[in-house]
Amino acid sequence: MAKKPPRGKLRILVCNDDGVDAPGIKTLERVARTLSDDVWVVAPETEQSAASHSLTLRDPLRIRAISKRRFAVAGTPTDAVVLALHHIIKDRRPDLVLSGVNRGANLGEDVTYSGTVAAAMEGTILGVRSIALSQVFRHPHPVKWSTAENHAPAVIREALRVGWPAGIFLNVNFPDVATAEVAGVAVTRQGQRDYSDLFIDERFDARNVPYYWIGYRRHRGPSPDGTDLAAVAAGKISLTPLALDLSDARSHRALSRVFKG
Repeated sequence: MAKKPPRGKLRILVCNDDGVDAPGIKTLERVARTLSDDVWVVAPETEQSAASHSLTLRDPLRIRAISKRRFAVAGTPTDAVVLALHHIIKDRRPDLVLSGVNRGANLGEDVTYSGTVAAAMEGTILGVRSIALSQVFRHPHPVKWSTAENHAPAVIREALRVGWPAGIFLNVNFPDVATAEVAGVAVTRQGQRDYSDLFIDERFDARNVPYYWIGYRRHRGPSPDGTDLAAVAAGKISLTPLALDLSDARSHRALSRVFKG
């Protein structure tokens, strides 16, 4: 199990999918600096929301140095983590990857689309402890960044103190409530929404050529106890351990009884 290194010894890589200038990554950088003096920011040049775990293989990647320890990558969140570990800070690998703070929830099936979660996943694949962090909000209300900023340091410190196995990363979601109204931390499992109503919005440009927006309307029902969805609905911080191994043990046993060879 991982133990918390002394302050100043912990090297932290901060990434996100909302882009290097997003307010959430600035929030997370401040959080990281409460944990260590050795903080590096390597993030996409532009917003990469819903990029999932995509890796750029057919186009060159460019790095823009913003300051001594801040870099923008013309690519995806996964690209940013790979370039950080294998090029930008290859002299000493980070001890921790923090991804976020995402503008909006990464709950339930969101984790399969999220570039924020993917950056933490890539960090884990490369052997670094990783945490994805997201701040839930509801339109048209402003994002309560202070909730994540005030609660994240304690959540991260305690998680590092307890530790978690290799091949596991943490997905943390802060509820859409004020800092003082947070009702605690719940260790949760990944939930599932009732369903999403996917639709295609067809429009026409000035030359009458059609183009399309993909959209969805989420239908929310009651969430089972113990899920990330239920926790944030109750005003709690949701902490969900996620595994790189997507194998299903129950199906494996059932199929193994049939395919014995």
